[in-house]
Amino acid sequence: MYAVVSSGGKQHKISIGDVVKLEKLPQGVGEKVEFADVLMVCTDNNEVKTGKPLVKNAKVIGSIIREEKDKKVIVFKKKRRKGYRRKRGHRQLHSMVRIEQIVI
Repeated sequence: MYAVVSSGGKQHKISIGDVVKLEKLPQGVGEKVEFADVLMVCTDNNEVKTGKPLVKNAKVIGSIIREEKDKKVIVFKKKRRKGYRRKRGHRQLHSMVRIEQIVI
């Protein structure tokens, strides 16, 4: 059984027991997370339910394991012959979520 969930502007294919790296969620470590934006669900007997755009009464429940930062991304801007240079770094925050249950 798996589902396709929308979180943080991205779509993720998840199954029960998976650990998924999502953009930072407002809940803290150890708290439960409920995703109501379920786009598609495939059951164990290969029955596929797709939403228009969401599957009604479907949700995915998980818990946050840890929060971490991603690798640093360097943003460098330059305009030639003008003496303009800017160097910035960015580290995106992520939440690691263990999927516990898919409810249809």
